[in-house]
Amino acid sequence: MIDLCIKGGTLYDPANGINGVATDLWIDSGKVVAAPPDLKASKLLDARGYVVMPGGVDMHTHLAGPKVNAARGLRPEERRGAAPGVGSVPTTRLTGLKYAGLGFTTALDAAVAPLFARQAHMELADTPIIDKGFLALISDNHFVLDAVRDGDRARLDEYLRWLLASCGGFGFKAVNPGGVEHWKETGRRTLVDVDSRIDAFGITPRQIVGELAAAADRLALPHPLHIHCNNLGVGGNWKTTAATIDAFGASRAHLAHVQFHSYDGRPDDDGSVASAVPALVDLLRNKGDISVDVGHVTFGATTALTGDGPLGHFLHRVTGAKWFSADVECEGGCGVVPVEYKHRSLFHSVQWAVGLEWYLLMDPWRTGFSTDHPNGGSFWRYPETLALLMSRDVRREKIKNLHPSLHERCTLPEIDREFSLNEVAIVTRAAPARRLGLKHKGHLGAGADADLVIYQPDADRERMFSFPRYVIKGGRIVLDDGELREEPEGTTFAAETGDAKEFDGLRNEFSKGYSISLEHWGLRASERAGLKKILSAGSAAATRAT
Repeated sequence: MIDLCIKGGTLYDPANGINGVATDLWIDSGKVVAAPPDLKASKLLDARGYVVMPGGVDMHTHLAGPKVNAARGLRPEERRGAAPGVGSVPTTRLTGLKYAGLGFTTALDAAVAPLFARQAHMELADTPIIDKGFLALISDNHFVLDAVRDGDRARLDEYLRWLLASCGGFGFKAVNPGGVEHWKETGRRTLVDVDSRIDAFGITPRQIVGELAAAADRLALPHPLHIHCNNLGVGGNWKTTAATIDAFGASRAHLAHVQFHSYDGRPDDDGSVASAVPALVDLLRNKGDISVDVGHVTFGATTALTGDGPLGHFLHRVTGAKWFSADVECEGGCGVVPVEYKHRSLFHSVQWAVGLEWYLLMDPWRTGFSTDHPNGGSFWRYPETLALLMSRDVRREKIKNLHPSLHERCTLPEIDREFSLNEVAIVTRAAPARRLGLKHKGHLGAGADADLVIYQPDADRERMFSFPRYVIKGGRIVLDDGELREEPEGTTFAAETGDAKEFDGLRNEFSKGYSISLEHWGLRASERAGLKKILSAGSAAATRAT
C-alpha cells in the first residue's frame, strides 16, 4: 500500500505546468508516485484549502567551511541575549532546522576551499533535515592558473576532475577571478577588470573565466561555472559584469549574487551608486545559458563572509569593524566582517532596490532566490522579501522610509509587477533546481523526492511563508504546525566525475605549493563513498535544452 496521500491540496508545481490546481498527491518510499489503482494509502493528510509546493531550493548560501566557522567565532555577541543562537550565521543544527522551518529542503554552499573539504563535509553532516552540497573554489588555484597560462586544456580538465572527486564537491566556483591572487601577490586592493593582467601568472580574468566555464561544460557537470564577478560593490561595476558575460563565450554560466554587481556610477562622484539592472537584463535576454541568483539585501545587522579576501579587507577599512582574513594556501582566501545595512543610507537603499529589480525584471526561470546568506542578510528573512515581491503596495510603503533620493537612482518605484504564487514557486524551487541540474528536486512529478511544504493561505504573505502548516522531507512529516516531529540527517550530494586517481606530476606540483602532504588532502575513499552522487552524464545538454 502507498505510504501517504495528501488530499486535495492546491498545488503549485511550475516545472510540471501545475498552477493552483486542487488535486491529490501520492508518496511512497520517499518519492512522489503516480496514483495507485485502488487509490488507497496507509496515511491520509487533508490539505484541502492549503497551498502545496515542492520544498524550497537555495542555490547560493554559506553553510560550512572555514569562513562560516570564522564568522561564528567572530560574532559571539549574536549568541547572547534574548534569542541565543539566532544570529546572522546560525549553528549547524539551527541552520538545518530554520531552513526546514521555512519550507526549504535543499541548500548549496557556494564556496568551499578544497583544502577544507573534510571540515565542510563534517559540518554539512551535522546540518539536519536538508539535503546539501558545496561548490569548490578554483579561480585562484595555482594549478588552475598554470594550466590556463599554458593553454593546456587536457591538463586543466584532468586536474579539475581529480579535484572535484577528491573533495566531494558538486561543482565549481570562481570568486573575483585573478583579483584575489593579485591582492595576495601585491598587497594592494586595486580594481581588477576582466582584461587586467595578473602579473604573477601573465593572464587575465577573461582567460580564467572563459577557460573555466568551458571546462565545466566539457566535464558535463550538472551545474555550470558559478561566478562571483570582479569588482563587487563598486560603482560602475555593471560594465565588468557585462564584460564577464562576454567572456563566457558559448559556455553555460551562472552569475552569483548579481545584485552586488549591477551598479552604475554617478557623474558627480558622490560615493553612491545607481541601478544598472535594466541594461544587464537586456543583455541577458538572448543568453539563455546564463542564469543568476540575486543576493538581495535586507536591512539590519549581518555578517559579510566571502572568498573575496580583498573585499573583506576593504569592508573592514571603511567600517572600522573587527575583521578576520585567511589565505588558503594555493587555493584562494577569505574575509569576514560584521556589517549593517541602514534604511536611510542612500547606498544601502539602492542595493535593496537593485535586488528587487532583478526579481521583477528578469525571467524567473533563470533566477534563483537568495540573500547570498548571510552577506545580504540571513536566509531566515526570506519571507520579508517574498512579501515585497508579491505586493507593490508593500514595496511602496517600505520605500517611504528609505533615502529620499532613491527615486533618482532606480526604476523600482515605477514597477507595478506583483509575483503570483506560481512565480514564487519558480524562483524558490523550480528554477534553482533546474539550474543546479537536480532533476529530482523542485517539482512534484512522479519520481521526484517527496520534499514539499504545505502553507495556510494568508493575505499577509510574510506571515504565510514564515509559518508553514506542514513540512515533509523524503515523505516524512518533519514539521507539524511549528512542532518538530522528526529530525532526519538529510543527504550530502556530489557530482560524479570519475575516480579520484592521482595523475602524473600531481604529487610533485602539490609538494611545491602546499604545507601538507597529498595524503592528507581531500577525502578518503571511504568518505567519498558515503556521498550521494548526482550523475552528470547528459546533464549539460539537458540543462541547455530547458
